[in-house]
Amino acid sequence: MKKTFLVLSFSLLTLVSCSSDDDTKAVEVPSVGATINASVGGPNQPNQLYLDLSTGESKAVNRATWDFGFSTGSDFRVIINGSLKMAVKKLQTSDITLAQEIDAEVTVGAGTTAASNGFVDNPTGVLAGAGAGIGTAIAEISATDADNKVYLVNLGYAVSTSKPAAGSVSVDGEARGWKKVRILRNGAGYKIQYADLASKTFTEATIAKDAVYNFTFFSLITGNTVSVEPQKAKWDLNFTTFTNYLNAGSEVTYGYSDFIVTNMKGGTQAYQVLTADKSYEAFSKTDIIETNFTVSATDQRIIGANWRSGGGPSTLPSIRTDRFYVIKDVAGNYYKVKFLAMTNDAGERGHATLQYAILK
Repeated sequence: MKKTFLVLSFSLLTLVSCSSDDDTKAVEVPSVGATINASVGGPNQPNQLYLDLSTGESKAVNRATWDFGFSTGSDFRVIINGSLKMAVKKLQTSDITLAQEIDAEVTVGAGTTAASNGFVDNPTGVLAGAGAGIGTAIAEISATDADNKVYLVNLGYAVSTSKPAAGSVSVDGEARGWKKVRILRNGAGYKIQYADLASKTFTEATIAKDAVYNFTFFSLITGNTVSVEPQKAKWDLNFTTFTNYLNAGSEVTYGYSDFIVTNMKGGTQAYQVLTADKSYEAFSKTDIIETNFTVSATDQRIIGANWRSGGGPSTLPSIRTDRFYVIKDVAGNYYKVKFLAMTNDAGERGHATLQYAILK
C-alpha cells in the first residue's frame, strides 16, 4: 500500500509575543501518519509547544508568560516555571511583610545545587511528596493559614535574545530577579501574596481551579492568570526547555534545552522502542506491550532528552536514529513517533521534526 505523509508547518510565536487560545493550529491528520515541524521558535527556544497527536493541533506559548501553576485537582499543589530555571526556598516565617535577602544558593545548575535541597519541582511531574527534591518545591498548601510559610523566589532567567552559533542554543537571558511569595487556600481555590524582598506591603490575587485543565497559571508580572496549557484532554507532548535532575555523582539540578514531556497528568502514556528490537516501519499495534507504559504513569520524562544526543566539545547535538516512541493518549489511541531532525535547513536548533502514525 502506498503511504503518503502530510507535512504540517506550524507558525509559532515570536520571542516577544504571547499566546492565546487563538494561536491553536488544527489540521486533519490522515490515518497513515504525518510529519510535523514542532518548532519552539529557534535557538533561543522562546516558546513551549503543546501538541495533540489525535487532531494535529498545536499551541505555542512564550515560556516567560507565567511563573506559577496551581493544580486543579483535589490537592492544593503549586508548581514553578522550570523552563526559566526558577527556584524557591521555604522560609521560617509566615509574615510576608518582613524584609528578606537574596540567597545565592537558591538556583539551578549542575555542580552547584543538590536536588535534595528541594529548590525545584521534582522533574518526574509527580506533585505529592515531602520535599527535599520529592514532589513540588512549594509544600502542599495547608487549610491552616499559619502553616503556609513565605517562600524566597528566584525568578530565573528571561528568554535570551543573543544569537548563538549554528547548532548551538542561547536560552538564558538576563536574571529576572527575586520575590517573596506566600500562598494560601481560598475556599476551593488559592490566594497568592507577593512582593519585592524589602517591601512591607504586598499584592494579593485569588486563583480559581478549573478541572478542565491540569493547572491554572499565574504571572507575577501581569498579576493575572494566563492561558498556557490546552485543556488536559487535548494535548500529548510538550516541547520546552526544562529543569531536570542530573546524576553527577549525586543528583543535582540542571537546565535542558530540546526537552519533551508527556501529558502524564492528563493521561498520556509512552515508552521507548529500540530499532534493534523492531524497526519503526515494521512496528504495528500487535507489537505494543502494555506493561511498558507503567513507568510513564509516574514520570513525564520518558522522551525527555533521550530522543537526541547531547553532543560534546567537538560535536553538536543530533537526533538518535536508533529509537522511537509509542504513545497512548487519554482516549486510548496508540501512535508510533520518531524524530527526523532537531534543526531547520539553516542548522538552527529549536526546530524539531517528527513523524508519527496512528496504530490501528
